[in-house]
Amino acid sequence: MSADREAVLELQGVQFGYSSRPVLEDIQLSVAPGSFLGLVGPNGSGKSTLMKLLLGLLEADEGTIKLFGTPVQSFRDWNRIGFVSQKAGSFNSGFPATVFEVVSMGLYGKIGLFRFMKKKHKNRVMEALRLVGLEEYSGRQIGMLSGGQQQRVFIARALVSEPELLILDEPTVGVDADSVRNFYELLKELNRNKGITLLLVTHDIGAMSDYVTDVACLNKCLHFHGATGEFISNKDEMMRAMYGHDVSVIEHNHDHGHHDHHHDHDRSEAVK
Repeated sequence: MSADREAVLELQGVQFGYSSRPVLEDIQLSVAPGSFLGLVGPNGSGKSTLMKLLLGLLEADEGTIKLFGTPVQSFRDWNRIGFVSQKAGSFNSGFPATVFEVVSMGLYGKIGLFRFMKKKHKNRVMEALRLVGLEEYSGRQIGMLSGGQQQRVFIARALVSEPELLILDEPTVGVDADSVRNFYELLKELNRNKGITLLLVTHDIGAMSDYVTDVACLNKCLHFHGATGEFISNKDEMMRAMYGHDVSVIEHNHDHGHHDHHHDHDRSEAVK
């Protein structure tokens, strides 16, 4: 990879465990700028631990993690990274804040918690809301929005600092199917048209493969990391290797409006 295409994320030989129980083993992963990586794996596969390592909340037992070429322990430019977690399924609908105020929270690192916002900051908030299609909802109470709309607000909050990398941890939990499709379309647009590198952690293997450029399959170690087309061609083998048995993957056929079901075993674990 050339200097101007330096990896946004790079993990080499990363291992982590609690006491004597290994959680992640020898993770080798490189994410190129402009890619849209879908990270999939069963419950207990280490996905959440990996997210915490990437965000500097945990420290690896072995190996190195770099963000934009800088070791995570010394990385300080966190405005370059946006993070969206499982907010829609657990958000307190009575929280007294408008959509504009929630998105503004993404700028506190730049303007300070209690300082008055300048016009340029207000414009940044409205631009972020425009990107997610919620500009007209800026004055609405966040608790009045649907789960899908709330998740778009949290994406806007992450986008307002103009990050180069957006990490999303199971962002569609608690969101209805139609909103999930719209949500993925939004992510695709941010990746293709805005050039934002995306890392999506999800159970939704079938829907994910319609949108991401690359796939990584995790269950303590990486069982696959490559282009989406290669993943689809070897999907059955990858799923057996990752889950230890046959699983069902629901493939989304948007042209014909129906789903094809394969391997009618353990659908509930593979697709959430």
